[in-house]
Amino acid sequence: MLQGAIQVTSFDMNRLFAMIEQLRRNGFAEQGNLTRLEDELARCEEVEPQAVAADVVTMNSRVLLSDQASGQTLECTLVFPSDADASANRISVVAPLGTAILGYRVGDTIDWAMPGGVRQLKILEIHYQPEAAGDFHL
Repeated sequence: MLQGAIQVTSFDMNRLFAMIEQLRRNGFAEQGNLTRLEDELARCEEVEPQAVAADVVTMNSRVLLSDQASGQTLECTLVFPSDADASANRISVVAPLGTAILGYRVGDTIDWAMPGGVRQLKILEIHYQPEAAGDFHL
């Protein structure tokens, strides 16, 4: 598992902290998830969108993950809560899986806490990253 800092773009950082503040004001039910996201952001390396490596999971990235125990793969897109849609594998950054992958790189193995215990997921590929595609407004 990666022990160093994760990378988050300054654009995403600003939007994520604003989102956390708004969700807290609105009485978001899963306060623990917000705290976990804040903890991840507190240990990240903030980088400019043009400087983030193409193999880093940023907001609106579409990634391919592998469950290390079962070998099953999952392709999902990391999104803000308002864009989340489980049926389309659009995972909210506030959900445990979303928080777990934000800022990590292709090849990293992360721990994902689930009701049945901790699972290890490996980031196999990034099929789309907005910054690498020049889509700095997403």
